[in-house]
Amino acid sequence: MQETTDPEPDTPVRLDDGDDLAAFVTDHDLALVDFYTKGCPLCQAIEPVVGNVARATDAAVGLLNPREDLDLIETYDVRSVPTLLLFADGEPVDRLVDGFQETEAVVDFVERRGRVD
Repeated sequence: MQETTDPEPDTPVRLDDGDDLAAFVTDHDLALVDFYTKGCPLCQAIEPVVGNVARATDAAVGLLNPREDLDLIETYDVRSVPTLLLFADGEPVDRLVDGFQETEAVVDFVERRGRVD
């Protein structure tokens, strides 16, 4: 995993496996993780969007190819890519699996679902 000294990096962090994912979501109160695969056109199209989300919200953003750690597919019920999972306090709280989304829609998703009541 890419090291960072910022508590909430403003660029997406590439995660290698489930251990990186666990550390990432534990280290950040709010984290959005983009599950993608190489060669997926929708995944490539949404990568700049999640970069914008990293800059526009308080969420840390991670990118993870679940093919590198197949257990993640079952653990997080990844049925299609891109799948965006939102974690709050280390736990998954919501997912966005509607294919490509514009920046505004993903920012709204993060801000709406990331609120702690």
